[in-house]
Amino acid sequence: MDYDYVIVGGGSAGCALAARLADGLPGSTIALVEAGPPDDSFLVRLPLGLAALVPFASRRNYGYRTTPQAGLAGRRGYQPRGRGLGGSSSINAMIYTRGHPDDYNDWARAGCEGWGWEDVLPYFRRNENNERGANAWHGSGGPLNVADLRTVNPFSRHYVDAAREAGFPVTDDFNGEQYEGAGIYQVTQKDGQRWNAARAYLHGASRKNLHVITGALVQRIVFEVRRATGVRLQRQGSVQTLRAHAEVVLSAGAFNSPQLLMCSGIGPAAQLRAHGLEVRVDAPGVGENLQDHVDFIINKYVAHRDLVGYTPAGLWHLLKEGMQYLRERRGLFASNVAEAGGFLKSDPALARPDLQMHFLVGICDNHNRRVHLRRGLSLHACVLRPKSRGRVTLASADMRDAPLIDPAFLSAQEDVDTLLRGARVIRRILAAPSLARFGGEELHSRGVESDEALTALIRARADTIYHPVGTCRMGSDAQSVVDTQLRVRGVDGLRVVDASIMPTLIGGNTNAPSMMIGEKAADLMLASAAAQRAIVPATPAAPGEPAATLDESLVASLREPLPLSR
Repeated sequence: MDYDYVIVGGGSAGCALAARLADGLPGSTIALVEAGPPDDSFLVRLPLGLAALVPFASRRNYGYRTTPQAGLAGRRGYQPRGRGLGGSSSINAMIYTRGHPDDYNDWARAGCEGWGWEDVLPYFRRNENNERGANAWHGSGGPLNVADLRTVNPFSRHYVDAAREAGFPVTDDFNGEQYEGAGIYQVTQKDGQRWNAARAYLHGASRKNLHVITGALVQRIVFEVRRATGVRLQRQGSVQTLRAHAEVVLSAGAFNSPQLLMCSGIGPAAQLRAHGLEVRVDAPGVGENLQDHVDFIINKYVAHRDLVGYTPAGLWHLLKEGMQYLRERRGLFASNVAEAGGFLKSDPALARPDLQMHFLVGICDNHNRRVHLRRGLSLHACVLRPKSRGRVTLASADMRDAPLIDPAFLSAQEDVDTLLRGARVIRRILAAPSLARFGGEELHSRGVESDEALTALIRARADTIYHPVGTCRMGSDAQSVVDTQLRVRGVDGLRVVDASIMPTLIGGNTNAPSMMIGEKAADLMLASAAAQRAIVPATPAAPGEPAATLDESLVASLREPLPLSR
């Protein structure tokens, strides 16, 4: 089949890009190709469904594992990734954060012109429908619904009070004027249901020029000389080729986008030859620069009815909460469990917070794969801007085989030191009166006090908090994989649009930034289409707004909110 544009991957960035491109180019045809199923599962719509979707590999979760990690005492880490429309936004904790403004200014200072905070903020605002309303920081009327939790567990508020008592600031908006502090997270929900990227951008809109194809695994990018002209995919037992007359876009994520580039002959030459692949472009940066938020948890048994647990009373409580959710879309089943957290400094002298906290109203042990028959709570700390750099390499030349994922967690001593300070911050908050008054005992970490013993425990128990980026690095230097227009170096007609293009990891959850990347990429591609058709913008862009690149009617269609579904 022939299309103008073929987008590989229906995750957060891919859904945003596909919808905006289809609306901006009504005369063009777009195919959005996703390896997994549609997002039509009750567990996807149910916020608490993440407790079942995250722990194990399934048709909706790739459930990858890392290579053995020397920094984690030789353990193999777990890397859940969403599979299906919505990508990881269909299985994540729905936390809406963007990172610190200077995270993006760092990109611009590193040579990524056009990607500083003032450049990307308009896209965050265009993407957002914040139920609190619009202001200088937030948008209203966009496709992504952002809401306060409908029901906040009392212990989430106890955590915020404890953080204040421990000497940390408190904020009610991590994406507003005060990024630093403890508080309750806003979430990507609407009426008590998950609002993933597919629901935001694809459902409820009729676009005859957008063809969504699920259950289709792309095996290779097809080239004519050095131009990408389509993809070869496997679907329902047959191999098919989709032609792309304009561009092919990879939005398959930090693991699968570099894997597909390498399987298509773009990557480190020696590695490609070792797997019998023809070298189309010797690109040593493909798969390198992997960064992720390494996370340490202190779990604590606390016998209180407001906390979640697999006790007889706790299971009865779950049943009652489930009935309330069916009636009202409120209560525990509307919770993302990680209701509270924040961005804190392990050292007051730091310019920016270096820790992100996630407070859970239940025991989370080994990614919720180990069940405890007691009630309790969990407090996480992760290293926001890790110095460790890993890589993604090929296990084989077959896209059906998982790539080799090596985050190199805690390979940099600075990360070890930061996470050790983070563990001390956890203890400090748990010891504050608002949480300490409930008593309880630490699990795994009880009696572990010295720096040496705590460091050993961190190496034995730390793992990802699910934010891998960087493996198709954007930059203006020759070693970057994509340029600042997200075009793959060395070939024509090919871009990468997802979190893999981030040169450095932002200080926060990566779902909202991935959608921002999709939004901005759409404007870049619309500008390219306009230039090829010699369309001159009617009026210049207002300061601080995304540049207008098409005629007035198409610009208006870009800025109209997309229809929303329930």
